[in-house]
Amino acid sequence: MKRLFPAYTYGEGPRAGCFWPTTVSARDWPVARGEMSCDVAIVGAGYTGLSAALHLAQGGADVILLDAEYPGWGASGRNGGFCCCGGAKASDAMLARRHGESGRRDWRRTEAEAVRFAESLIESHAIECDRHSEGETLMAQSDRALAGFEAEARRIETDLGVTPTIITGSDLARNGMSGPFHGALTNPVGFALNPMKYALGLADAATAAGARIYGHSPVTRIDAEGRHTLYTPEGRVHARRIVIATNGYSSDDLPDWLRSRYLPVQSNVIVTRPLTEDEISAQGWSTAQMCFDHRIFLHYFRLMPDRRMLFGMRGGLVSSAASDAAMTGRTRAHFEAMFPAWAGIETEFSWTGLLCFSASLTPFAGPIPNMPGAFAGLCYHGNGVAMATYAGAILADLAQDRVPNRPYPDVMRTPPGRFPLGRFRRATLAPLYAAAALTGQ
Repeated sequence: MKRLFPAYTYGEGPRAGCFWPTTVSARDWPVARGEMSCDVAIVGAGYTGLSAALHLAQGGADVILLDAEYPGWGASGRNGGFCCCGGAKASDAMLARRHGESGRRDWRRTEAEAVRFAESLIESHAIECDRHSEGETLMAQSDRALAGFEAEARRIETDLGVTPTIITGSDLARNGMSGPFHGALTNPVGFALNPMKYALGLADAATAAGARIYGHSPVTRIDAEGRHTLYTPEGRVHARRIVIATNGYSSDDLPDWLRSRYLPVQSNVIVTRPLTEDEISAQGWSTAQMCFDHRIFLHYFRLMPDRRMLFGMRGGLVSSAASDAAMTGRTRAHFEAMFPAWAGIETEFSWTGLLCFSASLTPFAGPIPNMPGAFAGLCYHGNGVAMATYAGAILADLAQDRVPNRPYPDVMRTPPGRFPLGRFRRATLAPLYAAAALTGQ
């Protein structure tokens, strides 16, 4: 494998302190052994791969899903649990310039459709995933940020056909949102969930539909002579079609097309012990809303149903036990600055994981160019709970030669270009990170 980060990043160290695995029972996933054949083989058991496996199996395909670890081990089992609009970092101006105004609108509507699609899966498969939050709320960290809320609300209303809510001034405290904030804008599309419970719910649904899921079975080589052959340490899988769904945990040579077309970026999450009602009252933050801000080092946070506070932020170009500890320290410092009444509250859990950027700042779900019978879905820019699930269903249709029966905008169809600097491409983020550190953003 030709992965971008050191071996530590892809081991147990970064997720050792993850909260989500403590909320589910351990599963025993079989290892892929011997010679096997199927219609479609999928690499990666995150939301994209699990959704693809579910919808392929429901469509009558014989499916094998392979993961280097097991379902939910990567980003799908250690993200912040925000099922909301997103998947791209490109601005509206960038989207309109590349895809036209109609293409921009198509993408924005697809964002909302992806949330509704994930919600429908949760309901139809009775997935218990601790849902809460009525939409998602953007917090203004300055008067300048607040000044843009009216225009943002109009955009949301025009693009999505929903009515956002703006809260300002003293109304924040009355809504349980006390803190260093100047206002709040709630988009009613979206909800929060336990990401590991959701991932395992998809895995259970895929298995019930007939998909074969194998854990601890890393794909080490892919041959594409005639039928595709995927090699694992103990087995070989022959398939007519393959779907690559490894996102931030990809390898530049699996397949070679992936080289430099994705950029893994680290994110860190901390979770406190359960807060008492007196502690919640002291801070004045009692809302169940999932919230975020627009800083470069994005903050995202929510009070969960068990009254633990989750707080996460972007950052970190180096991965090691020492750098993880330093990142946890920075995250804790930001948490205490935003919620000073909780400065003495213990952080029982802390972990890191990889999200994934593309050079175009847009996601991709489609056929791999010049590799017949191969498809890929990746690059959700830290907001893939809904969009990765949706992309998996798109890929399931494409892998069966079916025209997707749900919106499939041009934004998602466009294959990602390559980043400069090859395996040193993380360096392209260094100036941005340095500027953010200097400005406090």
